[in-house]
Amino acid sequence: MPRLARHTTALLFLLVCTCLVCAQQEQRRCFRVICYNVENYFDCVDDSLTDDSEFLRGGIRGWNYTKYRQKQANIAKAIAAIAAWDTPALIGLCEVESQKALTDLTRYSPLQSFGYKFIHYESPDARGIDVALLYHPYRFFPIASKAVPVVFPEREERTTRDILYVQGTTMYDDTLHVLLNHFPSRFGGEAASEHRRLHAASVLRQLVDSLFHSHSHPNILIMGDFNDYPTDKSICHVLQAAPLPDDSLLEADRLYNLVYRLHTQGKGSHRHQGEWGMLDQIIVSGNLLNRQNRFFTRPQDIHLFDADFLLEPDERYLGQRPFRTYYGMRYQGGFSDHLPVYIDFWYSPDN
Repeated sequence: MPRLARHTTALLFLLVCTCLVCAQQEQRRCFRVICYNVENYFDCVDDSLTDDSEFLRGGIRGWNYTKYRQKQANIAKAIAAIAAWDTPALIGLCEVESQKALTDLTRYSPLQSFGYKFIHYESPDARGIDVALLYHPYRFFPIASKAVPVVFPEREERTTRDILYVQGTTMYDDTLHVLLNHFPSRFGGEAASEHRRLHAASVLRQLVDSLFHSHSHPNILIMGDFNDYPTDKSICHVLQAAPLPDDSLLEADRLYNLVYRLHTQGKGSHRHQGEWGMLDQIIVSGNLLNRQNRFFTRPQDIHLFDADFLLEPDERYLGQRPFRTYYGMRYQGGFSDHLPVYIDFWYSPDN
């Protein structure tokens, strides 16, 4: 075969393959969801109802407008890097102080070109840090939302973040129930604080049960910083989020922890004393793992985003650790003490 003919044949083959890939991408479109604890994203305004003095002008951390703007730019950079060529549909954020901080992030940072809107409620957390959901208004359409309080029993004075519940639809009318969480911290010790996370998990489980009872095979997406690992009691026993079984054993009305495998492989979104662990988790109902549905995800679609710019050398324990805004009290202009986790859902209009 002449060289020109061979080259022409090769080009035609590549063109056909490209068309096939484009056709598959058109049939299966990506719905990306990010979960990110951005660590102390405080504005510079004094809130008299919370203890935010640490992050005010003149406070002990030396927080100011320049550092605030740098924090916004860093959050936007991490999200844009995950977005690549496809705008994420949903972004669950933990440790956000206020509506002002969210307005500035979505309107005046590099994220402004994405056109995000947000859902946020002020929670009773003593420091004033909340959870919030950013959504792309052409890809997700909120129907209802509410803040679900986590009130500790036995007159305990401590307060914690509410659970944010959002019900909405995708662009093809698939209903999605989103539950965004930030469980109580391990401050005071893991064992001493465990009962608070167990209680938060029980409140979350009650919400899940109500969705299973009121909807037929609901699409439930749970995410956030749980301050516990996938193998801990609050997640395994109280919330009942199981590791992924074989496809043939999937149940539509059970919860499955998609980061369980990453955790058992030694990966993590957070590093404590040289050990990585998945505090940040994405959990779904079994119906979202059914590939016969129009809207679904797969085990391989969960990802830990550990780009080099989000990490720094760990001089004490070796290896790397998340590149934080502050290390102790020393400002270093980093991103967060957590790494983002993201998941891709797929939907086809023809199913």
